[in-house]
Order: sequence, then C-alpha cells, then structure tokens
Amino acid sequence: MLHIVNGDSVGTKLKEGGALGDILVWREIYTVGPVFEQPSLPANRAARGQYLEQALGIPQQLWHEGLEAQEKMLASFQQHDDIVLWFEHDLFDQTILCCLLHGFAGQALGHTRLHLLSINQYPGIPLFHGLGQLSAEQLSGLVGTWHEISKEQLLLGKKAWEAYTSPTPEPIARLLQEDTSALPYLHDALELHLARFPSVRNGLGIVEQTTLELLLSGVDTPMQLFSQATDKLHVLGMGDIEYWLCLRRLSQGSHPLITIEGSEKIPTLNDSPHAFLHVKVGLTELGAEVAGYKADWIKLNGIHEWYGGVLLEGSTPPWRWDRQRSAISRL
Repeated sequence: MLHIVNGDSVGTKLKEGGALGDILVWREIYTVGPVFEQPSLPANRAARGQYLEQALGIPQQLWHEGLEAQEKMLASFQQHDDIVLWFEHDLFDQTILCCLLHGFAGQALGHTRLHLLSINQYPGIPLFHGLGQLSAEQLSGLVGTWHEISKEQLLLGKKAWEAYTSPTPEPIARLLQEDTSALPYLHDALELHLARFPSVRNGLGIVEQTTLELLLSGVDTPMQLFSQATDKLHVLGMGDIEYWLCLRRLSQGSHPLITIEGSEKIPTLNDSPHAFLHVKVGLTELGAEVAGYKADWIKLNGIHEWYGGVLLEGSTPPWRWDRQRSAISRL
C-alpha cells in the first residue's frame, strides 16, 4: 500500500499510528506561482522553480531534487496493490488531488486500486483546517475509512486540473456550473480560488481584502493577521509562507497599502519568523481608501501575478472577480 499525503506532519503521524505501507509526502504548493497541465515538462518546471525561489525563497536546486524524488516514487505506483490519497477540503489540497488524478487518468492502472480519504470536519474540532490538526491516534482511526476512487472522480479530477491550469479562468467558471458532486469539496475550493482574483470594486483579492478589514478592526501584528485570516478563509488552506507573500505585496510597490514597523524582514522559507510575528502592521491612507472601495489598487500599482495558470499583468488586467455576482468578469 502507498499513502500519498499533503504534509510531513501527517506522514510522520501516520507512521507513528502504525499505518501499513509506504508514505509519500507530496511537497508542492499549487496555490502559488505558475502551474501547468504538464508540470514535469522542462520549460514548465524551470518557470515554476524560478518563481518559487524569487517569491518564497525556495532554492531551485532543492525544489528540483524534491520533485524528482517524489515523481520517481510515484512512477513506480504499479508496484503497489492499493494507493490511498489523503487530501482534505481546502484549495491547497484539492489542487494536489486534482493534479494526481490527472496523472493517474492518463495511465494504465493495471491491478493497482486507487482510494480517497477526504474530509472537511472531525468530531471535537470546531474549526477544521486539515489533517495536520489530528493526532497519530486520530489519524489511525481513519485508516480503512477511505473509498475506492470511481471513474467519474478520476475524470472530474482530470478536468478540474486542466481548468485550473488554463491560461484563462473561463474553464473554471464553466466547471462551477456543472455537477462536481463526485468530488464534494471541489466546487467551494475553486470558487474561492476565483475570489482571489482582483475585485471589480477595488482591485483586491479576497486575501488582501480580508487583511485590510482585519487591520481596520484593530488587528495589528502578523501573527494575529495570519491566525484570523486563515480562520476566515480556511477553505484556502493557506500556510504562513504564502500569507507572508501577501503582506510583502501589500507593503511594496509605488502605492503600498500597509506599513510594517521596524526593520524586520518579511520571512521567506529559510528565514526565522519569530521576530517578525509581533511587529506592528498598519494601514496607509491609501490602504484605508482601497479597503473602503474608494480607490482601485491595480489601477494605481499594477499587477504581475499568477492565479493557477492565469497570469495577470499591468494596470488593466482583463479578469476581475465580481463578488456580488459570484462570477469572474472580463473587462
């Protein structure tokens, strides 16, 4: 048996709980940077590695070595009778799940059976963020509760990955109008992904808007902002390194929306975050105006950012999120 999981803590606890078989920790973060339908192609891999090093501080060589190791292990999947995919409800996990289903859908499975364990809640945990919250004993209790992946799930995952990696958000918008119940958490995760696009009202995505609203309410340190933003937006499955990137964008450029007190560097992967967690964060005058929908940050500051397979550039990007209509709009 092969278990594929989304984090080292889950993999470690599964081993501690006595789960039988091999464990593959899938170390990718498809919610950040450019993603491609065929991520293993050399040109695609190079573009993604360069972005992740610049944005998150992940050394390209380390990232490439990790990819090669996990892809090598996955390539021998037919040596296993059963493969279990452990992925929860949030966008972070759903994108990994769909990427894996896309890969399996294009191959002959032979005698290998695919299984899925996917949950969005757990008894006794009021706000379920993910499997990493569970103890080794709790994870052990989930062993055997998975279900064999159907052909419908396999094909839906493949279609969703193709939509997520498309250079326009239109395939996702179309998919959201279809029946996606075969993967019950996919719809909400993809809809929240579209809400990350700049708003038609002020140019902010849902993460940036939530951050400014928290600042307006009196929250004023990175630690508090991260904790409360990820509680409000738990369906994103956003980690700290991803959120620090958001704060970096808001504090930089020709028209910053926030100020960060002191000289503490906003951390990337290899930086210790401890000193940064408790510095003071404030709104600029423009930040307050944008938060109140009185100015458009993209028109003032421009953008160069990836949303799945979509690259938005310049001060007039063609795609915006219309929250009132819950729809992506082309300008």
